[in-house]
Amino acid sequence: MTYVKATAVLPEALIQEIQKYVQGETIYIPKPDQTHHKWGTRSGSRKLIDERNASIKYAFKTGTSIHQLAEEHFLSTETIKKIIYSK
Repeated sequence: MTYVKATAVLPEALIQEIQKYVQGETIYIPKPDQTHHKWGTRSGSRKLIDERNASIKYAFKTGTSIHQLAEEHFLSTETIKKIIYSK
């Protein structure tokens, strides 16, 4: 997160209004909900993990053991169980 000086982006009237509530403090102004992206959706990481998890579930259903899946995917057996038994 980067900080931006208020005088560089806000009109003077708005700065004066904000100063009625906060002076000399750092405040966070969140993005609107419609611009928020879930983790990994922009980079494609979420898609890759979802595909990996689907592959793990399929392999388990077709007979691959939990221990074998953990070794193949470099994950703990507990993580494999969480993936397999999630909806």
